[in-house]
Amino acid sequence: MIGKWRRLFAAVRRLVNAERRFDEIQFNQGLILSRLAGVERVSSLCDAEFKVFSQWGEDGIIQYLTRHIEIKHHTFIEFGVEDFFEANCRFLLVKDLWRGFVIDGSQKNISRLKASYFYWKYPLRGNASFITRENVEGLLEESGFDKDLGILSVDIDGVDYYVLERLEQWKARILIVEYNGVFGSKSPVSVPYAADFTRNAKHHSNLYYGASLPAFYALASSRGYALVGVNSAGSNAFFVRRELLSEAVREVSVEECFRDSCFRESRDRAGHLTFASGRKRLELIGDLPLVNVVTGSDLKVRDLHA
Repeated sequence: MIGKWRRLFAAVRRLVNAERRFDEIQFNQGLILSRLAGVERVSSLCDAEFKVFSQWGEDGIIQYLTRHIEIKHHTFIEFGVEDFFEANCRFLLVKDLWRGFVIDGSQKNISRLKASYFYWKYPLRGNASFITRENVEGLLEESGFDKDLGILSVDIDGVDYYVLERLEQWKARILIVEYNGVFGSKSPVSVPYAADFTRNAKHHSNLYYGASLPAFYALASSRGYALVGVNSAGSNAFFVRRELLSEAVREVSVEECFRDSCFRESRDRAGHLTFASGRKRLELIGDLPLVNVVTGSDLKVRDLHA
């Protein structure tokens, strides 16, 4: 029996070491890509994309923006990170040694992060908290960071708009938000606020969450931010404080840069993927409520393309 457990522990160690070696390969490839891209200016942020630890091409976009924008404090706060193995700011942490503070609603996720081989090596702190608009300011204060952040990245698959709305005092130089492409490019809408909002519980389809790109644009613009682009997958939008714009980082309109989400993540009531796309996604959640964040009026999802 002792020999069996030793073999099991040895196998686990091999898996951990293999994960570490794979991450090192990814990191070194990212270094090469970052250096190759460092001499070019791009006409669209999508052209700067490359993936190391991000879900899509956000690693490349962030490298491009941080190279061309004056950053006073090399700090980031990212929430909705799960265990941070796949995240917007992880490459920035390990390549450029930015200080980070990350939050996720799952204690299991944060415990896995803290048990990772890289958590102790880098200036990173993790916090397990379910984020609401009532507690988000206090949670960010726990970071100890100056409010003139380098990057604030918001992705909680829920009431993101209302949480961000509460952070008026935080002046990140780069703001990254996940928008819901299903809600289109015309209306500034969000799901109604609920402190206990969870994406899967609100509707089985997995499509009803967050806010549209126009909603985030309205909020960010009112606080001195310029929209500078989105990723090619149609999930994340990037804003920069307007006084930091330059020839390398220019403002674009929603109409100019909007991309619908390319991924097909709809599910049936049993939780199985159904791969709905286009207008079929709207039909699945058509009767669910939305709020126009500019006018305060109520509407239904189906009204977006009436």
